[in-house]
Amino acid sequence: QVQLVESGGGLVQAGGSLRLSCAASGGTFSRYAMGWFRQAPGKEREFVAAISRSGGATTSADSVKGRFTISRDNAKNTVNLQMNSLKPEDTAVYYCAADVSPLGAAVLGRQGYRYEYWGQGTQVTVSS
Repeated sequence: QVQLVESGGGLVQAGGSLRLSCAASGGTFSRYAMGWFRQAPGKEREFVAAISRSGGATTSADSVKGRFTISRDNAKNTVNLQMNSLKPEDTAVYYCAADVSPLGAAVLGRQGYRYEYWGQGTQVTVSS
């Protein structure tokens, strides 16, 4: 069983930055591809970014390209999301998720169903 705990959310003005972290426990972190998703009020959950087991490959949604960067530290069992140039439309609850399937070793998932374990989420609010 994998446990994921997000931190780092908060209130920030438009144009500002936040760094989210997700701490993993209960498994072998380096065997999981990791992803970040977000869900705004009244909207469906959407993919933000994903990173491979080694950290050598990443992918991100077009809406955050050039602004958000996903990274991981396998020695510390953490995955991070650096968010710059934040916009009010980035306001959402942000979730980290772990893809423990063998497929995750080959193809980074952009769909929620690819991820078996989820954190409880952290709120990010961007004011205009």
